Amino acid sequence: MRPVLVLSHDVFNERSGTVIAMAMTSQEPRAAFPLTWESEAPGLTKRSWVKISQIRTLSAERIGRRLGRADSAELAKVIEGLNEIISEP
Repeated sequence: MRPVLVLSHDVFNERSGTVIAMAMTSQEPRAAFPLTWESEAPGLTKRSWVKISQIRTLSAERIGRRLGRADSAELAKVIEGLNEIISEP
């Protein structure tokens, strides 16, 4: 399983058996914000970017160990990027 940023709360994940997540990559992207955001979550061992345009629902069983934890400011920025992508101009 490739790394993902889990957006949904633990309670939702446990009760639904799924997680809402965005793909992550260690490959420096060509696209900038709002399509990608460089993650500074503590615990990541590589420079990493969240692929904001790649949101998905995954089975909670597919999620491996936690590599890091994004703070509320980073989550807010990722949600801001998603809002820019899906909102009307």
